[in-house]
Amino acid sequence: MKYRLQREIEKLKKSILTLGALVEERLYMAIRSINQREKRIAVTVIDGDQEIDDMEVELEEECLKLLALHQPVAIDLRFIIAVLKINNDLERIGDLVVNICERASYMVEQEEVPVPFDFNAMSEKVKTMLKTSLDSLVNMDTDLAHKVRNMDDEVDEINRQMFNQVYKGIPKSPEHIGVYLNHLSVSRHLERIGDLATNIAEDVIYMVEGKIVRHAPDTNNK
Repeated sequence: MKYRLQREIEKLKKSILTLGALVEERLYMAIRSINQREKRIAVTVIDGDQEIDDMEVELEEECLKLLALHQPVAIDLRFIIAVLKINNDLERIGDLVVNICERASYMVEQEEVPVPFDFNAMSEKVKTMLKTSLDSLVNMDTDLAHKVRNMDDEVDEINRQMFNQVYKGIPKSPEHIGVYLNHLSVSRHLERIGDLATNIAEDVIYMVEGKIVRHAPDTNNK
């Protein structure tokens, strides 16, 4: 019975990593659609959202089946609980990526205006956060997970700066208000993806160490 459980857990790990890789790819595509003003890329991401939704449901069903059939304990139980939560966070990231692509689809059809915030810096940090959180999951590496937690404040600060820039920019160029508001929406979605990547990192810490760090300051500044 123990061998069968371990085999199922390995299968579950491969499935969550496959979903993570797909969501990461879609985020990269969404960012590219904005940088390159390429609506085709955005539409591809939007049309592919159902694939992520289906994988999320299938993974949740597998987790619940393992809990019911094997009644795991200790680290096996923590792993399955963490996968359930990470699975949900990845699906939510997928939804936010679709929202970014919807904004991109609109902006492509408008006159190009200067981006009112450092989009490249913010998008690169968020990409790094998601990649690092998934790497921490692959390697069960809590040092990587702590690095993600430390990056979250930087993304939050860029989002705050974005709001201030849009607030100042609208009175100067009211004809571009629609584009500015869509940029603001993109910034908020990226900030939220950063939050969810942080959630994944915190679930990895729980999985490995059995500690809930969600509301605790990170004193591990590695």
